[in-house]
Amino acid sequence: QVQLVESGGGLVQAGDSLRLSCAASGRTFSIYVMGWFRQAPGKEREFVAGIGWTGGFTYYGDFVKGRFTISRDNGKNTVYLQMNSLKPEDTAVYYCAASSRVVSRLRTDYEYWGQGTQVTVSS
Repeated sequence: QVQLVESGGGLVQAGDSLRLSCAASGRTFSIYVMGWFRQAPGKEREFVAGIGWTGGFTYYGDFVKGRFTISRDNGKNTVYLQMNSLKPEDTAVYYCAASSRVVSRLRTDYEYWGQGTQVTVSS
């Protein structure tokens, strides 16, 4: 099993930046990719960004358009999501997820999930 714990969410103003963290523990050697998803009220959970756990390759959701950056620190078993130029429409619960099998933007391909951290962007 892999345990994931997110942190770093909060209330910010439009245009501000925020960095989310996701600490992994347990059978971290089984992780292939880590991803960030988000879910706004009344909407489907959508893919934000992903990163190879060892290879470091990255991939993003279409809406990101250079505003967000995913990175990792394997020494700390932690993945980060740096979010810049935040907009009110970025308001959502952000979830960290891990997959042991495949590079994917589909939530169903991720076996492990954190509890989520709330990000609220005021206008």
